[in-house]
Formats: sequence, C-alpha cells, structure tokens
Amino acid sequence: MSVRSFLSDVVYSAYGRRLIQQAAGRHPRHIAIMLDGNRRWAREAGFSDVSDGHRAGAKKIADFLSWCQEADVEVVTMWLLSTDNLNRDPDELTPLLKIITGVTDELAAPGKTWQLRIVGALDLLPTEVAKRLSEAAARTEGRTGMEVNVAVGYGGRQEIADAVRKLLLQHADEGTTIHELAKILDVDHISEHLYTSGQPDPDLIIRTSGEQRLSGFLLWQSAHSEFWFTEAYWPAFRRVDFLRAMRDYAWRHRRFGS
Repeated sequence: MSVRSFLSDVVYSAYGRRLIQQAAGRHPRHIAIMLDGNRRWAREAGFSDVSDGHRAGAKKIADFLSWCQEADVEVVTMWLLSTDNLNRDPDELTPLLKIITGVTDELAAPGKTWQLRIVGALDLLPTEVAKRLSEAAARTEGRTGMEVNVAVGYGGRQEIADAVRKLLLQHADEGTTIHELAKILDVDHISEHLYTSGQPDPDLIIRTSGEQRLSGFLLWQSAHSEFWFTEAYWPAFRRVDFLRAMRDYAWRHRRFGS
C-alpha cells in the first residue's frame, strides 16, 4: 500500500467515525432506497454492456444491508425493478431479471439473518422469475433479523390499485355492500392491504444517481418520509455516503404536519 493510499484510508476512517458520532441517538426504523444509476455507471466506466453495471450494483446490496444492520435499522426496502422497467428491451431485461433472482437467492442463503419479502406485482413478471423470488422469500420465514423488502415489478400506483382491489374482494366475500363499505372506508383499511402491510412507513428514502424525484416509489407510505439524494451512482455508493444520510436524518426535525 502506498503512503498516499494509507493516509487516504486513515482520513476516510476518521471521517466515518465522526459521522457515526454526529448521527448518534436517532436513527430511522425503516430505510427505503432507490438503487439508481447502474447503467450510467457502466457507460462512464467504459463497459459496452449495461448489465455490467447491474452486476456491480448487485454486489453492493449485501454491504448496504450490513450497514443498515449495524445502524439498528429494522426494515429496508430496496427498489430493484419498476413496472416501467418491464418495458425495456429484452436484451437488457432478461439479464437484469437473472441478476435480480441471483442476488435474492444470495440474500436468502443459509447463514443470513434477513427476512425477505417480495413487494411488487409478481403476476407481471415471467412465471419462473416470480417463482424463484417467492421461493427465496419463503426460505427466510421464521428468521428474526432485519426485514428486507425486495421491490421487483413494483409501481406505487399499481400497489395502491392492488390494495383497493384486495379490499373490495375481501368485503365482497364478507357480504359488505358498496354503500356500507363507503361509510366505513378509511386510510387504515387501504394500508392493511399494501405490499408493506404490518411494517412501519419509511422514515428515510434514499435515491442515488442525482435524480430528485420519487418516480412512483412508495407513494402511499412516503407521506411523512424524509428524503436524501446523492450524486453517486449506486455501484459507487459508499459507507461514508450512507453515514452522511444517517447524520442528515438525525439532524432533521420531523414535524409530521404539525
């Protein structure tokens, strides 16, 4: 290791410890993250195949989850594929789905403590892909570690439509008329049928790659979320970036509309 590299590591380590101290005392229970910028990272790194960016991004996921675990985060939601992404060219989509199923299998591997939940419209995915994702999540049932939502084939509007559909079907089976339902319907009824039902809403939503919009991510659940944006592409996202997000969250005063 060169002297310059050694000094860089020392400075980086010291800065990381300082960020941890500044974020102490308050951390989010639920972090949601939009893993954006894989394709742009690949192009700028000189790769001709954008799948190399997706592969690099997939390798970052386990690191990110370990950082969240160290910070005592209870729930993490990772957006890996949107409903809009399903319209991509098959030459890109097919390898991407393979990468996603591969990383999900890795997260569900023996020795991992995470509980996986697949959130998204699985019926929009190829049958074999949906089956592998569901089987991976099933293998983590009973684990007591951090809950990890893997959002694949996910769209915020689709989620709300699915929740309302499930609500209507439930009450139809119970014999509730539409007029009776209209009298009792409130936000909690819909929340109970969301993909993330039973979990706290995200306290902090992170988006990489410099984009500053939700793009339909967790539209219902993000009503009171804090947002943190970074220019870093997802494959280049570092622990120090994560710690900056945690520090900034700790410094914010959450009013919840009051």
